[in-house]
Amino acid sequence: MVATSTLKTKSSSECISDFADKRYEQGCIEKELDFWDHCLAEPQRNADVTEDRTCQQLAKMFENCLSRAKKTTLHCSSVLVPEKLTQRIAREVLRLASCEPCGLRGCVLYVHLELDKSCKQLERIAYDASVVPTFELTLVFKQDGTAWPSLRDLLFMGTCFAPTFRHVLKLSAGFRLVKKKLYSSSAGTVVEEC
Repeated sequence: MVATSTLKTKSSSECISDFADKRYEQGCIEKELDFWDHCLAEPQRNADVTEDRTCQQLAKMFENCLSRAKKTTLHCSSVLVPEKLTQRIAREVLRLASCEPCGLRGCVLYVHLELDKSCKQLERIAYDASVVPTFELTLVFKQDGTAWPSLRDLLFMGTCFAPTFRHVLKLSAGFRLVKKKLYSSSAGTVVEEC
């Protein structure tokens, strides 16, 4: 047995009048419509929450990287990071990863610090080690060149610490991101100076 019929689409005013004909209260109809308007807007809100969470996780990864490097690679007791620098960098990383096939999961991130005309590698971070990388990002933090060393730093340098020891390292608000696509026919390099 086969049932056939024609499908008739109704406008929103016809749907509302059908509800009214069936004796639904106007207040109930408005609440229902408000509910569905809210539901339609919800996916974007959920995407924003997820992006904010990812941005915060990335910023924390950068802060942890600097924390680990201060004793081992940077030879200093503390690193001063400008307010919201790691969040700005995280947003830029997410923006550069958004057009990649695997997104941020396909990223390998090399973190460097530009010090006195040289560049030190601090860490290599694979955001998701189970995914084959599709692009590389090189992040270069910059030292604040306007900061004068404190008197205590000058005294420490000549006494019991190695000459390369710095008591406090202050980072600049600027940074550089270099993106290199790995598996693409249009492989190229994108340099972003911020």
